[in-house]
Amino acid sequence: MKNAPLPTGLHYQFPFIDRKDRADLLAWLSTLAPLWEMRFSENNPPPEGDQQRPLLRPVYWLGNWQFACLDYYHPPKGILHRCLKAEPYPKHLQQIVDRIEFIAKKRLPKSFIPEKWKLNTCLINFYGSKLEEGKWVDRARVGEHKDFEPGPVASLSLGDRALFQFVNGKSQLGDENMVFSQWLEDSSLQIFAGEKWKSKTFHRVQRVEDKRNEKIGPEIENFKTRRINFTFRYVPEEHIYPLHLLPVGQQADIRPYLEKLSDSSRYYKKLIST
Repeated sequence: MKNAPLPTGLHYQFPFIDRKDRADLLAWLSTLAPLWEMRFSENNPPPEGDQQRPLLRPVYWLGNWQFACLDYYHPPKGILHRCLKAEPYPKHLQQIVDRIEFIAKKRLPKSFIPEKWKLNTCLINFYGSKLEEGKWVDRARVGEHKDFEPGPVASLSLGDRALFQFVNGKSQLGDENMVFSQWLEDSSLQIFAGEKWKSKTFHRVQRVEDKRNEKIGPEIENFKTRRINFTFRYVPEEHIYPLHLLPVGQQADIRPYLEKLSDSSRYYKKLIST
């Protein structure tokens, strides 16, 4: 029995990558040193009533790095000095991205794809448990939010499967405000696009299972990864800044992160040395 067709603007494919692609990705991921970013900084202080805090999970970016303390990329107003030019995709990942772009253009309405659209930025999220005060605390979730980059968003999942949901608004109603739900399996591809899924609804990772018992990803101190997700998006090239074109304050805010990255990345070592 075939599954019912997905709503317009959604595409899901399982499996999407084969065992070799998966093994190549995991081997490359093991060379990374993900960052624990803080949400705010000296030039982007917490709003009244809020406080400094780390992100729920370690992250790594390719194409451009949207540091949390630079307040991410948020058009139409939040476009300046948000995206730092970052490491390009490794060859085997670029080949996968080329396939994803082809599928998006074939499966989605043309009106959903902006001119010059390409998946030129990637957020790698590491989902798992963090050791806090001697106890392992589950951090494998993401609350309701929107991805504001224009055009289709693509998601490649590795590891334990995740429950991904689109919901109406930010609320504590649980499933009562749920619009669509999809389990994202290991090695699967999800694409979403169009006003309904990008603008009118929020999306979240409600939970990640803990069943595979697989050691996955790089070594991260006091953290056990059980799922890795690549989220590919599009940022117009004119909104991606080389380091020297960022204002001095923003450069100072991200300097500690760049120095940390330079310990394991030749790209960032060269960047801060010049």
